[in-house]
Amino acid sequence: MSTILLYNKNQVKTVGSIDDVEEGNNAWIDVIDPDEKELDNLARKFDLNHEAIQTCSNKSKKPEIRQLGNHTFTVIVDMKNKNPETLQVEAIYFFLGRNWLITIHSSEVNLEELVERLFKIKDETIKQTNIDALYYNILAEIVTKYEQLLTALELSVNEYQRRSFIRPLPEIFESIDILSRQTITLRRQFWHARKIINFILHTEKDKEDVKYIEMVYDDISQLIDFVESYEGTINSIRELYVAKVSLQINDTMRVLTIFTAILLPLTLLAGIYGMNGIDLTNITMIPVGFFVVMITMACISIGLILFFIKKRWILVGGKNAEQEQTHGIDHQ
Repeated sequence: MSTILLYNKNQVKTVGSIDDVEEGNNAWIDVIDPDEKELDNLARKFDLNHEAIQTCSNKSKKPEIRQLGNHTFTVIVDMKNKNPETLQVEAIYFFLGRNWLITIHSSEVNLEELVERLFKIKDETIKQTNIDALYYNILAEIVTKYEQLLTALELSVNEYQRRSFIRPLPEIFESIDILSRQTITLRRQFWHARKIINFILHTEKDKEDVKYIEMVYDDISQLIDFVESYEGTINSIRELYVAKVSLQINDTMRVLTIFTAILLPLTLLAGIYGMNGIDLTNITMIPVGFFVVMITMACISIGLILFFIKKRWILVGGKNAEQEQTHGIDHQ
């Protein structure tokens, strides 16, 4: 399916044919989900580069710009949030000639609505200039749509930051990881878009119509700065999440330790009273083996306490710790 729009200084025709391109009109040809036959027809009619057509057939999503003889080939991506956790990336292929512009993309991208809006807002400006102005304006509008992605990203970052403070859950960590991958994708695509804009500004600087895209370079540079700052914030949220989980584990271990400390003396008493051959009702008849066991237990306890003190695991005073730290600094 394709849309052909023909225009000049006097009129705009929304219904035209490819043959009308040679009648002195500027022509915008929008092709949606073309098959191999349609691509071949376009290539023959406008003498399009074979490698560029092959790039369209392979549905490459790597942004690039190339000057190919009688036309310029550009690939830029349209991005939108399919849902809060899915970033949909679609490639748009531009073939810019002397008085014609061909755009090829999937049905997920609606360029027709975008161009109609451009003609309503900048009707006389676009009509009285050559086809380059339309090309530059479409690129500018695509970059402008990137700002919506950053707005959604900022809202998601604030939401996950709030939820991490309340109660960290495994699904939050997974969502943060997805959000981190999205920021990497956005940053990479923004970089590619800035390279394309920079290429146009340097190679087409003599053209008057390039003014429509001069401000876009500053905008995309600002978007890159924003997405890099959000990436740092996401990393901070991830660290906050890990710290919060560690605190939860510490609280759990503290509760378990308290229960263990309460039950340990009870277990000791139950073990002593449960020893065979001991009649606690007649204390004078306690066998010698009982005292041997008690002395052995006392020696083991004292030995472990001395070992822990030597390792400085217990009974470490503030003064001793300060002396040890000073000794370590002097040693260094």
